Amino acid sequence: MGKTYIDTVKYLVYANVDIGGMIEKPDVVGAIFGQTEGLLGDELDLRELQKNGRIGRIEVDLNVKGGRSIGRITLPSSLDMVETSILAAALESVDRVGPCDAKINVEKIEDTRSVKRKAVIDRAKALLMNLITHEIPESKEISELVRQEVKVAEIGEYGPEKLPAGPNITGGDAIVIVEGRADVLNLLKNDVNNAIAVGGANVPKSILGLCEKKEVTVFLDGDRGGDIILRELANAAELDFVARAPAGKEVEELSRKEIIKCLRSRIPADQVLESMKRERERDNNSYDRRGGRFNRFERGNSGGGYRDDRFQRDERQQPRVEQQEQAQQTLQPPVQQIAEGVARPQLPAQQDVAEPLKQQSSQPREDIVSREVVKPPAREEAGKAPQALLDSLKELENTLKARMYDAQFQLKNEIPVRDLIKSLSEGEAPHAIVFDGIITQRLVDLADSKGTKILVGVKVGNVFKKPASITIQTK
Repeated sequence: MGKTYIDTVKYLVYANVDIGGMIEKPDVVGAIFGQTEGLLGDELDLRELQKNGRIGRIEVDLNVKGGRSIGRITLPSSLDMVETSILAAALESVDRVGPCDAKINVEKIEDTRSVKRKAVIDRAKALLMNLITHEIPESKEISELVRQEVKVAEIGEYGPEKLPAGPNITGGDAIVIVEGRADVLNLLKNDVNNAIAVGGANVPKSILGLCEKKEVTVFLDGDRGGDIILRELANAAELDFVARAPAGKEVEELSRKEIIKCLRSRIPADQVLESMKRERERDNNSYDRRGGRFNRFERGNSGGGYRDDRFQRDERQQPRVEQQEQAQQTLQPPVQQIAEGVARPQLPAQQDVAEPLKQQSSQPREDIVSREVVKPPAREEAGKAPQALLDSLKELENTLKARMYDAQFQLKNEIPVRDLIKSLSEGEAPHAIVFDGIITQRLVDLADSKGTKILVGVKVGNVFKKPASITIQTK
């Protein structure tokens, strides 16, 4: 018998055999070859086909039951489906095996390529899953990077102030006002093309012109600075809506989903301003004014907040004033007695009393009390910024720039306000800083750590802690 060439097998013919006697397997194979010889011609002769490797080895599996041999025949074939079907039909023509009657019935013809086809399908599924989970997101990232670069390239300038703005700032019926250039860039990356940056607390005239013609939405950071800019814009222009970033976040940090959510949740500007007004009135009513200071800044025994130094000094010095008054009252009787000549015989006591009286007479009581109680705090004695720095602030108005001065008040450098924190952190600290912007707690702390002595700006923001070593002044 020839070999079964498994690699070339296309079809498998399965047939059931029932023989009326006890027969061996070789007898069944011999009967198949013998009774099909010459039946189908030379081209489909089983011996020639097996010799040429067109069909494989015929497998026979028999079991003896009740004096009969029952089993299964398997015929591998590399022929096409038509020729294989002819060979399968030829098997059923075998009616005797040896001396016994036999009956062969073809059960099915199986396409072995279906196994390979299933393996191909399974592998294709795995490759497709890998493509979806790994390759496609990377392609999206590349597309997103390209899209972002295009959006960044589209940012332009508007008005004589050269305000950073999107390409659709003049074409549409609505605009979105943000704080800075980084905010405009982030909105551009997320397909908001009608944004413009106000560039600081002062409202440029170009912004005012746009507010008169278009629907205005103010999109601000979720911090104290956003409140300041909102009040400035409300005082200078007519606003329609207000959108705010989540508390503690800036517009330039928001994702696309957060930007869309904030803009969809915008509130009419009248409602926001009225709410801010009521909140300020409520805060003002809760203040307890003592000596020109607010009660909420006092620090009690339980801690928290800030307390006016003047109150602390008054409370510290009050016992000392009382001691002075008690000393005067204690010394008064001996002095009167000496003046009247009543206590003249008591010379030692008189001498003991006379020495402190000399010290008291050289420093009048009123002066002592005045020096101890009325003396202003050291912070209030700090000098103001030189007039030259105030003049420099006027020159920087609406320029969004900062100037650095040395100890002799000579100009060292002039930079944009947006680079002030970075320059102060990385470079050599100047003696004085003058800039067209708002003095914040972050800037004050950084300047104090670097050794800067004077800060001059347009306004003072939310600054609760003012170091005594720094002079802070605004226009």
